[in-house]
Amino acid sequence: MSYDRAITVFSPDGHLFQVEYAMEAVRRGSTAIGIKAKDCVVLAVERRALAKLQDPRTIRKIVTVDARTTLAFSGLTADARVLINKARNEAQSYRLTCEDDPSIEYLARFIARTQQKYTQRGGVRPFGIASLVAGFDLDVNTGKSRPVLYQTDPAGTHSRWNAQVIGGRNSKSLREFLEKNYDEEMEERAAVKLGVQALLEVVDSGAKNMEICVIKNDGKAIMGEDDVNEIVKEIEIEIEENKKSKKGSTSDE
Repeated sequence: MSYDRAITVFSPDGHLFQVEYAMEAVRRGSTAIGIKAKDCVVLAVERRALAKLQDPRTIRKIVTVDARTTLAFSGLTADARVLINKARNEAQSYRLTCEDDPSIEYLARFIARTQQKYTQRGGVRPFGIASLVAGFDLDVNTGKSRPVLYQTDPAGTHSRWNAQVIGGRNSKSLREFLEKNYDEEMEERAAVKLGVQALLEVVDSGAKNMEICVIKNDGKAIMGEDDVNEIVKEIEIEIEENKKSKKGSTSDE
């Protein structure tokens, strides 16, 4: 029996192959990185090379879901558009019912629940995207807003992270890089620099193929190419200085 033909049929060893194929679609997508800093969340995504006559404004990997919620995704763009529209409708419905903005956790849970529904019934297929959902939620202990970052995947799970990487073939090594260099108390500049550093591992042409978004309590801002390029140059200078210092130490020996 071909267990990969029907989404609702488990293989004898407990696999849902269509869900695993959807996760493979995410791995083949562009890299997206989320980093929670002390007072902001940084989303950094790889922007694939565009056709010469294509308008870059029509290809966005970082989108606004609600006034408080920003989402970055990796995987099939068409699937992302459908899922994002569902999340936007839910956010509007929540606001009409509760007269308040939905929390980041609520929308992450809704997106994950929607993705899970598409793994459990016939006649549909899983969404071939993973997402990073970022923004500010109210801390029940302190009563203050705090930055939060959630991840969802094609299986329909959602989880909270300090820093996470989705998409791309190098996601595992980039995650290890973040684990080594992440600091919970880092400021905005340090978080942006860490995101750019991680993206430089997979992006060839520097700032041209990066999109960096900084989400603060009072709104979000997409960094301009010149600002990103300045950080790229700063990182390259540091790398060169480290190489020179290593050469100097080996020659002294």
